[in-house]
Amino acid sequence: MLSLISRIKLIDRRGFEALADHRHPYADRLMRMLTHLGGGPISILLVAFMMSRQAPQWAAAGRQAAFALVVSHVFAQLLKRGIARRRPNLPVGLAPLIKVPDQFSFPSGHAAAALSVGLPLAATLPGVFGPAVLVLAAMVGLSRCYLGVHYPCDVIAGWVLACAAHVFDVAGPL
Repeated sequence: MLSLISRIKLIDRRGFEALADHRHPYADRLMRMLTHLGGGPISILLVAFMMSRQAPQWAAAGRQAAFALVVSHVFAQLLKRGIARRRPNLPVGLAPLIKVPDQFSFPSGHAAAALSVGLPLAATLPGVFGPAVLVLAAMVGLSRCYLGVHYPCDVIAGWVLACAAHVFDVAGPL
């Protein structure tokens, strides 16, 4: 019988390979564009934009996003170096569709950054725009698997870091 960790790794690998096996040129381009929304420059620009707004709810959202972005980034980097999970090996004949940022995969910093900014932004936007931002943030995480640089559990861990930082900031220390 497989241990729980072995089962999780197997499911993780199968999910990763399922995405890699269903690549399409149009999706390749879309995912390459989406993934940059979780990168440092775009995340920082969005935070700066929110913080520069005169409305108090925007400034508060910018502060929350900045806090979550910094906290999730610090923990993502500590975990990456502490766990040292290697980037995925793609099936034979496939290669990552973007340059691999570094050698470690767990957790996904792009997924963490996208949701760190997305949560306070979604809470500030009216109507359907808030949920749309969250879908976009989720797509950034999905893009990381599709492009061949993260396993699904890497992305989920990045989202957990972002959610934890956001909740800690909003709720305050226990």
